[in-house]
Amino acid sequence: MSRSQRLVVALILNLSLVAALVAVGVSAHSLGVAAAGGDYLADAAGIGLALGAYPLSRRFPRAHSMAALVNAGWLVVLSVVIAVTAVARLGSGTGHVHGLPVVIVSSMATLVMVTTALVLKIDLDDDDDDGDQRLSSRAVLLDTVADAAAAAGVALTGLVIWATHGLDWLDPAVALVIALVIGYHAAHLVRDIRHSIRR
Repeated sequence: MSRSQRLVVALILNLSLVAALVAVGVSAHSLGVAAAGGDYLADAAGIGLALGAYPLSRRFPRAHSMAALVNAGWLVVLSVVIAVTAVARLGSGTGHVHGLPVVIVSSMATLVMVTTALVLKIDLDDDDDDGDQRLSSRAVLLDTVADAAAAAGVALTGLVIWATHGLDWLDPAVALVIALVIGYHAAHLVRDIRHSIRR
């Protein structure tokens, strides 16, 4: 399977989760799940950019670096939006979060993201492509790994909320941690892209 075909698989898997996560996030009053849905939608756009960079790279050698940079920029913006919303919820008081739907949909998201990460990791082990293509694919892989970890964290939080019939504040607290992790990885990715462009 080629690198672009693996990205198409990742795109389909991301899009398959978006509607379910947003629907459950809204109905279960879970910022963590809704944030994951928004993150997967941004991921899908990032993967689309990475795919679009393949035909463009014939005329514009830095197309893959630019696609990775835009993807990283979206992640920074998303992390800020999630962080601000989470802090606002923590400050104003969190409504009741329905834990069981959060556990179910976040567990499914974790499995899908782990599968996607494995597909993309196999692709990165291939050293045939140039550095810019690898950088663009690495951006997608890092985001997918972060998504898997975030989904697992949200699932665990949903389990605690469901088991205790309380501790609803954990949901925005975990969303804030997710935002910080996404922002941290996005900032490192931007640094790597800048070094690549300067070469």
